[in-house]
Amino acid sequence: MKPPVRPAPARPARPIDPAALLADVRRWAGELGFDQVGIARIDLGADEAHFLDWLRAGFHGEMHYMARHGVRRSRPKDLVAGTVSVLSARMDYWPAEAADAGRVLADPRLGYLSRYALGRDYHKVLRSRLERLTERIAAVVGPFGHRVFTDSAPVLEKALARDAGLGWIGKHTNLIDRAAGSYFFLGEIYLDLELPADAPASAHCGSCSACLPACPTGAIVAPYRLDARRCISYLTIELKGSIPEPLRPAIGNRIYGCDDCQLVCPWNKFARPARTADFAVRHGLDAPRLAELMGWDEAQFLARTEGSAIRRIGHERWLRNVAVALGNAPSEPEVLAALASRRRHESALVREHVEWAIGRHRAAHGAASGGAPVSSPVSSPAGGCVPRD
Repeated sequence: MKPPVRPAPARPARPIDPAALLADVRRWAGELGFDQVGIARIDLGADEAHFLDWLRAGFHGEMHYMARHGVRRSRPKDLVAGTVSVLSARMDYWPAEAADAGRVLADPRLGYLSRYALGRDYHKVLRSRLERLTERIAAVVGPFGHRVFTDSAPVLEKALARDAGLGWIGKHTNLIDRAAGSYFFLGEIYLDLELPADAPASAHCGSCSACLPACPTGAIVAPYRLDARRCISYLTIELKGSIPEPLRPAIGNRIYGCDDCQLVCPWNKFARPARTADFAVRHGLDAPRLAELMGWDEAQFLARTEGSAIRRIGHERWLRNVAVALGNAPSEPEVLAALASRRRHESALVREHVEWAIGRHRAAHGAASGGAPVSSPVSSPAGGCVPRD
């Protein structure tokens, strides 16, 4: 259920000092665990043109809601009537205690999950704290019109954060801050209060383009231009159906999201560990063995992703993603047994990706034996090879 829109009430009789109020808001936000807040105006004309061009190119894939919402995303007043300012807030999430990302990516027996998803669901964390921030504001100014967002409605959050001084949009299309890198979450409060706007952040990518070749699937098709249809985060999280076969080998062992473009960004040498305990690693998912993950039944999946953003993809897509990663893993008994255990799964989506993975190992085994015909390294339940279309 969507949160109710709070209409603009009558303004209290007592005067408001916007600059003093903003100073208080920054202090309260810090006390609530936010690492930075800023205020943006609501004119996003240039960003709207860029967004509409991106939609026309079809880069949003099956995220049809993005086209359906249209310019409501770039026109805050169309989304929440009476909005004159937007408060943008940043909260760092990098889990310092997590297993080294490079080590996990280099071990195909392990599954890699984007580091933002290792702790508690950020939607819940940021939303509750932004709501508490609005309560503190109301205690000073009285009732006011506002609405809180955390990746929960059509909002051009990176453009607003840039205009609020929180960072610039990098060539990989993520927001970057000079002092904190890019490992942070964003949240917004649309306000009918006219607070002093911050200066927009200037860009500092310069001639660096390390993120473009680092993308495993070539999703960054040009600087500042991302084709989501090729992005591993889209393929493993947003896409509900079958992952295109040509992209599966490049996914490697990434089973929920991807951090590669951020891992190579030189500005992330300044990334700050999360101050919020909610983002600490849960259930050892910073370096899990793929074969073990394939063994999770739905009850185990739900229990071990409780309170996590990972749960949103569901058990079926979880197994789909793990099957692809196992198809890219070494042809070892543990890997082959894990795949064999899911050949008769009730989901056609899971079975299709499992059979693709088994076919990868069969092909690798044949190549290793000089191309001579060989039996499948994983037999079907009936004892023979499963036919492939």
